[in-house]
Amino acid sequence: MTQLSLFDAEEFYEFPKNLLEYRKHFLSRVEADLLKYELLQNAPWEQRTQKMYDKTVLTPRLTAWYGDAESYETADNNISNTNPWTPELYALKERIEKEFGYQFNGVLLNLYRDHNDSVAWHRDKESRYGKRPVIASISLGQTRNFDFRKKDHHQSKYSLPLPNGSLLIMKGDLQENWEHRIAKSATPMKELINLTFRLIREL
Repeated sequence: MTQLSLFDAEEFYEFPKNLLEYRKHFLSRVEADLLKYELLQNAPWEQRTQKMYDKTVLTPRLTAWYGDAESYETADNNISNTNPWTPELYALKERIEKEFGYQFNGVLLNLYRDHNDSVAWHRDKESRYGKRPVIASISLGQTRNFDFRKKDHHQSKYSLPLPNGSLLIMKGDLQENWEHRIAKSATPMKELINLTFRLIREL
């Protein structure tokens, strides 16, 4: 898999800037570590189910959804409870909105407990996200690779390491034309919490 660089290095594939914005040190190490500890201890983590072929299986990660009262998150037609914003998450939402000019009304937390947890190839393309959704992703804890591939050209795959405190914003036509995942790892891993800020629209 090609190692993805968002910088102007000729030896690497450069992802289109109209699809991604990246800030390696958006949060300081202290900020990231404190928020990770707070969420590990206090977030109402739950393990969802999903359909795979003719079976219903547990997702290999834990999740929690926070947001405005009218927002909600679904998976396989299961609606998650909407937890009210914590002061820390709301302040982080406002910080991203102010710096980048986007708007969000909810955040999905994914907890990857170790190297066995993952999320499969997918696109965030539900109608309630809008036609060209903007999703701001903050990583806390263990560095994991965030993989991309063209939806109609699976041989082309690119991988971007997301370290503690980094911010990746997906936008434009990325959800239309690209899939992404966090794969299982053969190397032992510690916890990673990935926060994905989203704007849920009324249908």
